Amino acid sequence: MEDLGERLRLTREKFGISQRELARKVGVSNGTISQIEGGHSDPSFSLTLKILEGLGVTVTEFFEERENRTQKVFYRAEDFVNVGTGKIEYMQLGASTNGRQLQFLREIYPAGATTGPKALVHEGEEAGIVLRGRLEVQVGDQIRTLGPGEAYHFPSTTPHRFKNPGPEECELVTACTPPF
Repeated sequence: MEDLGERLRLTREKFGISQRELARKVGVSNGTISQIEGGHSDPSFSLTLKILEGLGVTVTEFFEERENRTQKVFYRAEDFVNVGTGKIEYMQLGASTNGRQLQFLREIYPAGATTGPKALVHEGEEAGIVLRGRLEVQVGDQIRTLGPGEAYHFPSTTPHRFKNPGPEECELVTACTPPF
C-alpha cells in the first residue's frame, strides 16, 4: 500500500483538483498540501479529515484496498489495517468497510497523542471501551478521563475530541456507524 502522501496525490489527481484548489477548500497553504504529498509532513487526523472532505471522499474510501474481496466472517490479528495518520493507530477490522454499516477499530494512542485541536463532527454514533491506559474524551462541553474498563457512547454529530493525557500508551476498542 502506498504512503499517505502518494495516496493523497493520486486521489487529488483522480478528481482533477490542483494542490492550490484543495488548499483553498481546506483552509491551509498550498505548501502544506505539497509537503504532505511529498511525504515531508505528517498531518493530524483532524487535518486529514478536512483534506478528505475537500476531496469529497470518506476515510474508508480513501484507505480501502482497491481489490474487490468476498465478505469475510473471521479475522486474525494481522487482518487489522491501520487507516490512521499521524501518531494514532486506527487498526480497522479488514481492509474495507464497503457494504458495512459498522466500522470496528482497535485504537492506540501514544502518550500525549490527540485527534487534534479542533473537534470532530460527522454523522452517526461512536462507542468505545478503554482496554489499557487513560483516554480523555470531550463530547460537547463534557470532559472525562476514562481508564481500563470504562466506556463512552455518543452521537457523532456532537463535536468531540480524544487525547491520551497519561505517560503510557492507551489502547481501546471502538465502533462507529456509519463507517467514515
